[in-house]
Amino acid sequence: MCRREPQSLHKSRLATIRFSKLIREELCGDSATSAAGRRPPVTSITMELTQIRPRPLAPVTATLRAMFGTSTEVPGLAPDLVVRDLAGWTPTARLADVHADTLLDAARRRWNAQPHAAAALAWKAYTYWLALPAVLGWASARRVPLLTATDTLMRFDDPRPLITLGMRPDIPVAVLPHDPLALSGLPQVKVVADEEALLTEFRRSLLDQHLTPLLDALHGRVRLGKRTLLGSLASGIAYGVLRSADTVPGSSADTIDRLLGAFGVRDLIELHPGHQGKLEVQRKTCCLAFTLPQPKVCPGCCIKTA
Repeated sequence: MCRREPQSLHKSRLATIRFSKLIREELCGDSATSAAGRRPPVTSITMELTQIRPRPLAPVTATLRAMFGTSTEVPGLAPDLVVRDLAGWTPTARLADVHADTLLDAARRRWNAQPHAAAALAWKAYTYWLALPAVLGWASARRVPLLTATDTLMRFDDPRPLITLGMRPDIPVAVLPHDPLALSGLPQVKVVADEEALLTEFRRSLLDQHLTPLLDALHGRVRLGKRTLLGSLASGIAYGVLRSADTVPGSSADTIDRLLGAFGVRDLIELHPGHQGKLEVQRKTCCLAFTLPQPKVCPGCCIKTA
């Protein structure tokens, strides 16, 4: 059971931090029991500030572990998200120029796809894994890593995913005033006034600064419609929220609605009750997987309803 230290030690060693249910269980132990055999009330966690640095991405990595059973071996993401040895990694800003063709060539080889389908599928895969850490940060703790193209890194040498993404160790993280990180003194922490301001930072970093230049680069190479590409971003955000529904607080539908509204893509998907009442994503655009030599029709594809 999590206990307070004596008052004399409390100020110097410990800080009691309120987190989401997921993070409380992660650090206090979901299956822990008291001496009397009862599960302790999980109302707070204790972090030893003098022994470990605050971990800005802790809510995200904890949610990844709950979703995938690991945060170190998720195809498409660096172990625990952070890249500490930069050898072999390149800023994703280069995708908007010299490495746009690298991404498209990798997609063509992977799916044996025509150029327009390769671009659509590359964008779909890239935006899902890029956005996922920030989506989970928002949903689990209202703590958003600001995934600009200069602070996000990539490499192409792992054959399992199309591309592997990671973050610089000092990547900026936007938080609300009541978040413990707001008082941490970490230079990478950006405190914003409220949730709307947090969503503004989310959109600015991910869409305006990072994805829009890449979207323009792909559009210029294959003349693929921007609405088609943004539809994959919308569905990727929605799928990220739905796949974490059992581990993060709040309504999945409300979370998806707020995020898609902030990104201006709310009209590109719909949510419908599916099997056993669980929400499913109905797309209004297509990722073009049906054009592959071995055609695929994704769950929620607009083709099935056409």
